[in-house]
Amino acid sequence: MGDVLAVPDTYGLGPMTVKAITGESVELTAPLTGSGYSISGCSGGGGTSSHGGGGVSLKCDRGTVATINKVMSLEVLKTGATVAVLRIAPGG
Repeated sequence: MGDVLAVPDTYGLGPMTVKAITGESVELTAPLTGSGYSISGCSGGGGTSSHGGGGVSLKCDRGTVATINKVMSLEVLKTGATVAVLRIAPGG
């Protein structure tokens, strides 16, 4: 936990920090760098919430694909007790 994932500025997020990994899901937080935020497709327990300081937190289950800010794709490929494999790519 605590690993930081840098993403391109064009995604509207600052570096994403891993807050928790379970056998089924990954929780991340990130500061917002743009004026808005949107997420879709993070089903099966996925969701977002605003927190102080202009950032977001999200939780996505293994196997889900989320679209963030209509420009970034986040897919949770694998999860373990303390390890997760994510695919972050342009998307929308």
